[in-house]
Amino acid sequence: MWPKLPQRMYLQDSFQRRFFRMNVQAPPRLLELGAQCLLRNEALAIMALEELPIELFPPLFMEAFAGRHTEALKAMVQAWPFPCLPLGALMQDHQPHLDTFQAALDGLDVLLAQEVRPRRWKLQVLDLRRKTHQDFWTLWSGMKVSVCSLLEPEPAQPMQKRCRVEAQAGLKPEQAPVEVLVDLCIKEDTLDETLSYLLKKAKKRGKLLHIRCQKLRIFTMPMKSIRKILKVVQLDSIQDLEVDCIWKLATLSRFLPHLGRMGNLRRLLLSRIHILPHTTPDQENCVNQLSAQFLNLPHLQELYLDSISFLEGRLHQVLRCLNTPLETLSITNCLISESDLTYLSQYPSVSLLKDLGLSGVNLTSLNLESLQVLIERTSATLQELDLDECGIMDSQFSALLPSLSGCSQLTTFSFCGNPISMAVLESLLHHTMGLSKLSHVLYPAPLESYEDVHGTLHLGLLAQLHARLKQLLCKSGRSSMFWVSASPCPHCGDQILYDTEPILCPCYLPD
Repeated sequence: MWPKLPQRMYLQDSFQRRFFRMNVQAPPRLLELGAQCLLRNEALAIMALEELPIELFPPLFMEAFAGRHTEALKAMVQAWPFPCLPLGALMQDHQPHLDTFQAALDGLDVLLAQEVRPRRWKLQVLDLRRKTHQDFWTLWSGMKVSVCSLLEPEPAQPMQKRCRVEAQAGLKPEQAPVEVLVDLCIKEDTLDETLSYLLKKAKKRGKLLHIRCQKLRIFTMPMKSIRKILKVVQLDSIQDLEVDCIWKLATLSRFLPHLGRMGNLRRLLLSRIHILPHTTPDQENCVNQLSAQFLNLPHLQELYLDSISFLEGRLHQVLRCLNTPLETLSITNCLISESDLTYLSQYPSVSLLKDLGLSGVNLTSLNLESLQVLIERTSATLQELDLDECGIMDSQFSALLPSLSGCSQLTTFSFCGNPISMAVLESLLHHTMGLSKLSHVLYPAPLESYEDVHGTLHLGLLAQLHARLKQLLCKSGRSSMFWVSASPCPHCGDQILYDTEPILCPCYLPD
């Protein structure tokens, strides 16, 4: 063995010879070649980490990840000199392998097991999200000077301050946890290997490793597996939740205690929750339990309820415990009653809505005076309105036009799939000419563009009618307004769009 000083001098000289005269302006190719050369001797590369200039960590890590040098990866995670390691963005650019992912987590696990952490240790966050820090690796691989701000020291955190106070008092300081940021999409009967490995490490390290998840999607997963995952996730970190499972109301009730702990939730989508044909007291209790959870969600801004079979006649039960105004309310593919629509129009904070969606809600048989009131009450803030597939007839739609004309902030209005005539479309155009912010209107093919009662669309007639609307827009000085016709194909149901030319589904294309 060499004496300590000569060994360090040898490693430093070896590294300098590999990266001779390289600075922050060196071409990326030279960095890659230098990193490859160093990693040929993985043990030497690991020994060199102590003296490795901070600006060369990212390119060397990239090469180790791409070349599947697992031992070097494990060591580099422990010595990572930045507060955040954006591993997810790197996995986006390179095909991830289980062994490289496990090596990174193993390095973190070794780090957390040490009572005295390495001298250069700064890692606070392992970011596994794939759509964040997109430019980090690109910038560092080119060694741009513009990223020098990433080298600046992080401000002291409360945990670090507390550790210093405890050390001065002679107490053993509490180690600050490392956070793992990840967006989870749970959609299979069994957990994939990467998620299973992450959960295993989190369970092993307990308070030292926090899994924080801003976006959580749940699709077709047994409740037992869902609850197993949620036990190791910091529920107060979830801001965006989608639950798209074919659940009975009783199954939803088992999930609701977890929902109530997501105190920072801002967006919630619940889809395909079903109720038994005959209402029971237990089911009514479940609806009340769902409503009660909203009391624990003070930051909720967007609520999407899709295909919820128990909503009819119970909208007041569901919404009554919302204690903050919503910006988005979307109720789609649901049955609602006239009393529900009346309640919604009288809801105290509805006047602050920016986005209202009632797509797929059948309004044919309802008195739409409440909808008129609802639109009027949102007129000062409403930016997007979706009334697709509501079964609104000419007379009903005409009654809504005065209310629509007052929506000064409206930018997008969609009402595809409603049986509307050309005369009513022209009336709509005239009523909305004064809405300076309205830029996109998606309308159904007018009744006059169909050949027969079976819904056969005549593209020639549709082209003529669309041209007529475009002409009226030009005459009114609103030629930049984007009016698009959208109607379902009678053969397959896919949308046929028409702007200046039809965008057809394959059913209309020649073989």
